[in-house]
Amino acid sequence: MARMVQCVKLNKELEGLEFVPFPNELGQRIYDNISKEAWQMWIHHSVMVINEYRLNLATTESQEIYDRHLEEFLFGEGAEMPPGYRPPQTK
Repeated sequence: MARMVQCVKLNKELEGLEFVPFPNELGQRIYDNISKEAWQMWIHHSVMVINEYRLNLATTESQEIYDRHLEEFLFGEGAEMPPGYRPPQTK
């Protein structure tokens, strides 16, 4: 049986993650409160964040920017788009 969580992002009970995504307090908070569906939404959004901000996740500064966007996306009001961001054009 799947582990269920009350997802704070989507505001409903859904299947939870199978693993703690980060070995820290934030990772545990995500595991306890975020569904697989919301996590996948973050994964897709995080690609845009990494590319638009040209983040090098090997640096502390880039990790802080990434974490700020992650927390805002999953636990805050939503996600702030990078300055000058234009969504890809559909064909």
